[in-house]
Amino acid sequence: MLERFKPTYMVESIYQITPGQLKKHGVSAVLTDLDNTLIAWDSPKGTEETLRWIQTMQEHNIPVVVLSNNRRERVGAIARVLGLEFVPRAMKPLQKGFKQAQSLLGFPKEELLMVGDQIMTDITGANKAGIRSVLVKPIVDSDAWNTRMNRFVELKIMNELIKHDPEMKWRASLDEPVK
Repeated sequence: MLERFKPTYMVESIYQITPGQLKKHGVSAVLTDLDNTLIAWDSPKGTEETLRWIQTMQEHNIPVVVLSNNRRERVGAIARVLGLEFVPRAMKPLQKGFKQAQSLLGFPKEELLMVGDQIMTDITGANKAGIRSVLVKPIVDSDAWNTRMNRFVELKIMNELIKHDPEMKWRASLDEPVK
């Protein structure tokens, strides 16, 4: 039962993910959650680090698509500033948004990678879709009210995952998958 919550990789930040690592693992495109993964949830735009990471991906022809449960107006406004395609109201962990993003990109699911900070939505959804996943630490310690409820449950799930699998730990890169 715990397998559905288990990420393929665990790195502290999306900014640790490099084009070289992605290419080494056969990843052609990145799906990323928005809030607390790519930008702070309470931020209207990305940081210089965000913009540099996106530019690096673009320079290596690795498309990045924002896959968010948030509303179109908010996600669209930020995605336009960042120069990214987006799928709003993705309804993660349901498959709707993952299928939309895959269709938008045109790559098989085996060549996609989902990056997110929530086990309950990002990781579980990616696992259901057959897409490899990366769990990252939230950019900021605070969360929107609706996310706080998930964090409580996720803490319990993470503790169970760690108890059953000592390999569940934060890594420096994608070169060290969770076993």
